[in-house]
Amino acid sequence: MIGDIVYMCGIIGYIGDKNCSRILIDGLKELEYRGYDSSGIAVLENGNIKVSKAIGKIKNLESKVDFEQNSNFSIGIGHTRWATHGKPTELNAHPHLGEYSYVVHNGIIENYKELKEELQNAGHTFVSQTDTEVIVHLFEFYFNQTNDAQQSFNSTIKRLEGAYSILLITKSEPNKIFFMKHGSPLAIAKNNGANELFFASSDAPLIGLATDVVYLEDGVSGIATKDNIIFSQEVNWTTLPKSKQFAQKDGYRFFMEKEIYEQSEVVTDAIMGRLTDNGIDFDEFDANLIDGINEIKICACGTSYHAGLAASYLFERLTKVRCTVEIASEFRYKEPLLSKDTLFIVISQSGETADTLEALKMAKDAGLKSLVVCNVDNSSMTRVADATVLTRAGIEKGVASTKAFSTQAVVLWMISLYFAKYKNTISLDKLKSELHTLREVSSSLIVDDKIHEKCKRLSKRYLHGHGFFFIGRDIFFPLALEGALKLKEISYLHAEGYPAGEMKHGPIALADPELFTIALMPENLLYDKIKSNVEELSARDSTICAISPLDFELSDDFIKTKKSDHYMLEFFEMLVVVQLLSMEISVQLENDIDMPRNLAKSVTVE
Repeated sequence: MIGDIVYMCGIIGYIGDKNCSRILIDGLKELEYRGYDSSGIAVLENGNIKVSKAIGKIKNLESKVDFEQNSNFSIGIGHTRWATHGKPTELNAHPHLGEYSYVVHNGIIENYKELKEELQNAGHTFVSQTDTEVIVHLFEFYFNQTNDAQQSFNSTIKRLEGAYSILLITKSEPNKIFFMKHGSPLAIAKNNGANELFFASSDAPLIGLATDVVYLEDGVSGIATKDNIIFSQEVNWTTLPKSKQFAQKDGYRFFMEKEIYEQSEVVTDAIMGRLTDNGIDFDEFDANLIDGINEIKICACGTSYHAGLAASYLFERLTKVRCTVEIASEFRYKEPLLSKDTLFIVISQSGETADTLEALKMAKDAGLKSLVVCNVDNSSMTRVADATVLTRAGIEKGVASTKAFSTQAVVLWMISLYFAKYKNTISLDKLKSELHTLREVSSSLIVDDKIHEKCKRLSKRYLHGHGFFFIGRDIFFPLALEGALKLKEISYLHAEGYPAGEMKHGPIALADPELFTIALMPENLLYDKIKSNVEELSARDSTICAISPLDFELSDDFIKTKKSDHYMLEFFEMLVVVQLLSMEISVQLENDIDMPRNLAKSVTVE
């Protein structure tokens, strides 16, 4: 079992004839979006190792590197660290050193305390507070006995417990990088005909530099030189994309802003080829997956959990099959009752979220059929689940997910319609109506310039006070949760999402002019009910910002959305509004929009 919490750090490595330091720094910049508080690189040539480390942004590290002096170094490793064991200091930053070796590591070494005590008793001196440092000392402990680097590395990784991806370089074998993948992602890329290799924790730094990539499976280790690579087991190489253009800001102020504006386009991609005249068609699975299924259980974390919660309304409404939603970090420890007539659906942007991945494995072990809704092919979840439906959102660099949520919600809606048609729980007219609405979703996600400008103006009024309530009913309750999460993530203001009907059961005690209520008031779903709930808050002097196609006279602020004939079109238009409002409030507060404090893009161990 994996313990403690580790956010997704970044690993980079290179062997070749180009400027190694430059490649490492540029690679780490491509991994910045994952979140980090320190970084470092180590380069090796002819038994000489040079190390640079820095706290804070990559630019701080870059200013310490002498690229000209380091230009002849042909092997190197780099890392962006998120502090877990030990505070963010240069001593705790990776790479970590022994007497003649350096290591970078993503993940967690659960038995590091026992290993550290053993190594200290053997005379090894530790300089950091991290779990990672035991790896390099353990390697040197074995090498000092055997004088065999490969045997020493193999002995080291056999002793490690937890989740880890490792790159290790050593003066004892100055032309090699030793690597291992277990529970934390690691990819290796190459150019055909060129004597160079690239290593990274995702393929983002590899695009444009290499032609072919292998995404390592758990348990794969090996040794690499610039002209040869030996794996511990057979691997499969695939082709990398050639252009990085899709991962750039394209003139937007922030990646988050770009990704909000991209939602219309990527949802079109998510629907393309799956939406037919008469139903939904998935190449990724067939009806055998849902034969005999009498319950659906959805499991996810964070934004993906909110998408799953929204989908549960659609599954029960359309398929007439019981659907429950679990927070993955809780599911693992509640001793869940799992029956084989349950379809287990997991949702993850990265496909590496540790709690969700472990929940998926539990379901598989219990004999349940499983499906993953994910944005990353070749990720861990896609390899474990029975079937995968990719969201086709493209790279999402903003830590606060936007297009991940919209594509997940659309894909899950389509799955519910596929299920409903197969189960014959939806009439032909209702199915045609839903399919027609799906075709309109992309239009509802187009950012209206007037609404964006209104969000900018209103943002100046919501910088103080004691908190926000985002409220909605039915499927707009999960949207309220997501709106509150977006605001919390990037503004650092307190916000809560609530079912509007629950306000009078306690939370309304907080209502006063300094409580800001963001009310999601769709015309096509329970409008009179939500209107009554908002009126109760207004009567207690809460400041009301209503988002609705219908004028609401009691609102202090009002964001008018387009009229439509289906609540799901209102759902997606209001999604854009709460994303924009959260972003613009954060801009007013001068926060780092794309890399908010204390957060990272993916959580890859528990």
